Amino acid sequence: MTATAPRFGPSPLRLLLAAIVLAGTLFGALLAGASPASAHAALTGSNPKDGAVVATAPKDVTLTFSEQVAMGKDSIRVLEPSGKRADKAAVRDLGTGGKVIYGVDLLPGLPDGTYTVAWQAVSADSHPVSGAFTFSIGAPSKTTAVVPDQKAGGGVVGVLYDIARYASYAGFVLLTGGAAFVLACWQRGASVRPLQRLVVRGWVTLTAATLATLLLRTPYTGSGKLADTFDLGGLQDVLQTKTGAALSSRLMLLGAAALFIAVLFGAYAKREDEGEKKDLTFGLAVGGAVVAAGIAATWALSEHASTGIQPGLAMPVDITHLLAVATWLGGLAALLTALYRAPSIERAAVRRFSKVAFASVVVLAATGIYQSWRQVGSWSALTGTWYGQLLLIKVGLVVVLVSVAWISRRWTAQLAESAEVTEADEEEAVEEADPVAEDAERAAQLARQKAAVATAQKKKARDKARDADPVRSGLRRSVLAEAGIAVVLLAVTTILTSAEPGRTEEEAANASGSQAAAAVPNGPTEIRLPFDTGGKNGKGTVRLSLDPATSGANVMHVWIYSPELKPMDVPEVKVSFTLKAKQIGPLPITPDRVAKGHWSADAVQIPMPGDWQVQVTVRTSDIDQTTTDENIKIG
Repeated sequence: MTATAPRFGPSPLRLLLAAIVLAGTLFGALLAGASPASAHAALTGSNPKDGAVVATAPKDVTLTFSEQVAMGKDSIRVLEPSGKRADKAAVRDLGTGGKVIYGVDLLPGLPDGTYTVAWQAVSADSHPVSGAFTFSIGAPSKTTAVVPDQKAGGGVVGVLYDIARYASYAGFVLLTGGAAFVLACWQRGASVRPLQRLVVRGWVTLTAATLATLLLRTPYTGSGKLADTFDLGGLQDVLQTKTGAALSSRLMLLGAAALFIAVLFGAYAKREDEGEKKDLTFGLAVGGAVVAAGIAATWALSEHASTGIQPGLAMPVDITHLLAVATWLGGLAALLTALYRAPSIERAAVRRFSKVAFASVVVLAATGIYQSWRQVGSWSALTGTWYGQLLLIKVGLVVVLVSVAWISRRWTAQLAESAEVTEADEEEAVEEADPVAEDAERAAQLARQKAAVATAQKKKARDKARDADPVRSGLRRSVLAEAGIAVVLLAVTTILTSAEPGRTEEEAANASGSQAAAAVPNGPTEIRLPFDTGGKNGKGTVRLSLDPATSGANVMHVWIYSPELKPMDVPEVKVSFTLKAKQIGPLPITPDRVAKGHWSADAVQIPMPGDWQVQVTVRTSDIDQTTTDENIKIG
């Protein structure tokens, strides 16, 4: 008998596959436009600071990060106001005591003006980060320096890379979940062609997406140019990184997965002896679990789980989480395939999957709670960060998915046993054929044709009865709804893996906020200085206000009061600022009279932060004057 492979004709399965591709495209576009998702390690400080005005050119520029980063020789660029390079193009690792600090030396003899610092790095969780800021030497000036508008990991390359990552997860889910469904729930499914195609397509998708991710890694973390995808030198550099090692290991494990698939749909599907099949089932289950765990580990070892707090516990938890997701969602896709494309599926198989899915959801919830605590860490980060908001969406989708699954369980309880198409049908049809013929060979051929027609008619009748079965149709609809939700859930999960963890984002914000609070006083800083020039009407009080009391431009106000606290006019008021620690100053300021007892000066330039000595000279007559001083904190 010649077997004809069934065609994968138009069906809701194609709609599901189209939905997977569409979701990948849409979420890739979302990631390209969502700036919060492009940062993982955060810049928590720099020297000089952003917007600072320094009196003399510093020897170097240093950057401090919230976590470990990888930097190349040209990852920090300092540009003069004219746009020329002002650094020596040699990044140095200056980190000590657990602090992550990188710096670059500046060229000697730099002119005054505003300088631009542009930087790019790869964070410990494999995602690229970048940024830029300015500082000034002497005084701010116009600058023609241009930095790329596109963030690291953005543009067309970023979209393609994110789609490849989504396809990798989708392929892993179909490969792992489909194989698990066959071994744990429906062993007869190993000989069902649509299920074979589903698992094989999962393997092909994961393999192709892994290769694409590996090739796109160079432009994704570097130039952002699609033409650099096939840069062999860049590929060699990528293979020496943690991410490159993980991707190449995944490709080797996929070779073992190909052998597993060949055995599962070859020798295992043809095995009829129950004892031998039981032993082979155990061997395939153990081998498949090892390969699947190894593939899941390639994500855990190179992304969020490998950095941050408790990585030793987080990585095995992440592997378990990924396996639970794949078993549940991939098994769901396999069940949907069986319901729509297989001639029949036993009620016992559906019930077994229901139990497996329930166990997967329990594991998923337990590991998800730990991962959520680790990556978010606080209620404020859960509701106030991009990662936390995505996590809430994911939780909502899981709740909806479980609710629809409960409906599927109700249909499963009512599912009737379906007849199966076996070779016995053909044998029966052969027996019904007319054995009388003048030509024995023609009689045999006629018998085979009648058998094929009879089998096709019976199959068509059974398919029609299957489609007309309201219980089976209800189960198919509910499982299709589950699969649709699962597609969206997988997209959100993929976005989560590329988003900055809420804990990291909040800690970075707090760190930068603390530095800003220390550097920038809350409102204008004010001091009061009593004076006595020794002459007639020579006593009084000086009140001096400086706003915002930071390096750069400030507004200064001076008020002179008599002992009775009334505005007091004097012929002259002078102010100077001195930073003794750096031997800067005195910087003289001559304020303008605004009104009786009130003087002011705009654009008072304080070149750098520190404890500055403020000296105020008050002259009350042609010969009577005095100078008084007090220190003031400049951020």
